[in-house]
Formats: sequence, C-alpha cells, structure tokens
Amino acid sequence: MSGLIAFWNILKKDIRNYYLKPPNISWGIIFPLSWTLMQIIRSPGDLDIMELLPGLMGMSVLFGTTSMLAVTITFERKGRSFERLLLAPIGLNTLVLAKISGAVMFGIFNAFVPLVLASFLTDLSGINWTLVILGVFLVAVSSTLLGLMVAVSVQEVFEAQTLSNFFRFPMLFLCGLFVPIERLPAILKPLSFCLPLTYGTDILRASILGSSLMNRYLSIFMMFVFIGILFYLSRRNINRKWIL
Repeated sequence: MSGLIAFWNILKKDIRNYYLKPPNISWGIIFPLSWTLMQIIRSPGDLDIMELLPGLMGMSVLFGTTSMLAVTITFERKGRSFERLLLAPIGLNTLVLAKISGAVMFGIFNAFVPLVLASFLTDLSGINWTLVILGVFLVAVSSTLLGLMVAVSVQEVFEAQTLSNFFRFPMLFLCGLFVPIERLPAILKPLSFCLPLTYGTDILRASILGSSLMNRYLSIFMMFVFIGILFYLSRRNINRKWIL
C-alpha cells in the first residue's frame, strides 16, 4: 500500500509540475499538426491521410516522451530532488515506474491528436481500435524508457536533448514512419530491425491500414522484449551513476 501511495504522489507531482503546463499541452497539439500541414502542402491532392497516420502517431509519441523525460529527470537531478526520492523508503522499481508514467500518458495524448484531426478529414471506421491502443501504449512505454536511459546518462538538459536527437532523427527514416522499410537500401534494413519503433510502427500500420511488414504478434512480442531491455539498462544506469 505504501508503494502505491508513493507511486501516486510522485506521478501527481510530475503531472502538476511538468505535464499540465500550457506550453507542454500546446506543444503536444502543435507539433503533430505542423507535420500534418507540411505533408498536405507538400503533396496537395495526392495525400492519403490514412497512410500518414501511423507515422504521425509514432513520431508524436517518440518526440513527446523523450523530450519530457529529458527535461524532468535532468532538472530534478540538478535540483537534487531525484536524489531525495532515491533516499525515500520505496523500491527503485516503483520510483522508476512513477517517473515514466507521466511521460507515457503524455505520449499517449500526443498520439491521439493526429487521430482527432484526421477524423475531420477522412473516415476512421475501418480502424482496429484495440490494436491501435495497444500499439500506442507500447510505443509510448518504449520511447519513454529510451528517454529515461538517455536522461540518466547526462548532466544537463541540452546534453539530453542532443543525445536524444542522435536516436530520434535516424528513427524517422529507419523505422518506417514515412519511408517504408522495404524501400530502404539493403545495408540499412538490418539496422531498422534493431530499433523498437520499427515494430511499434508496424503495429500501428496493421491497426490503421490493415497491412504490415511483419506478423502483428511478432511485433508485439518484440516490443515487450525492447521494453524489458530498456528498463534494465535504465535501472542499471541509475544504480551505477546515482547510487553506487
């Protein structure tokens, strides 16, 4: 019970102090909207909104979660508040889950902004909503853990953002967000399958378009594998850099 109370209070504090700030909420809306408008302007008359949706949703989640974790963790580390949490009588797993839960919720919110906008432009009745929700959740968790792994490895916000971009921007082109993996050069295709967002995007494509590169169950399984690996690496970095 004490662990659950601690989890809730840490999550509530993060939501109040970081995620409910007007700039963050507006950023979650403006970022996917600007990318949608860019695609519409770039391809007038030839644009298939449904083809764009998986990429827009995956990108919104990726940038939203990693950016927020880079800010919250590094700010709290500089202010010594994270160290005070480490001294609290709660398990490290509970602490990590509480810190990432807010970012996961923020990422899920970001993912559904393009869907809401698309509902005014096209018919969404053919979407598999159960698979969409599962895919968005898995992408949000894996992207959040990627952001956490980066954030606990650096000292400053600008360092976290710079290191995050080292992963994020290649993912835009390697994970099938806008360029199908089958069109990539042969030398880059193996790298695509080493990135969690590749499998998350494939789940979203299966749920929205009804077609995917891989079996959806394989993609779901691989997402859980990446989530487990990223969680382990994040915990190891916290232990190695902040505790020992």
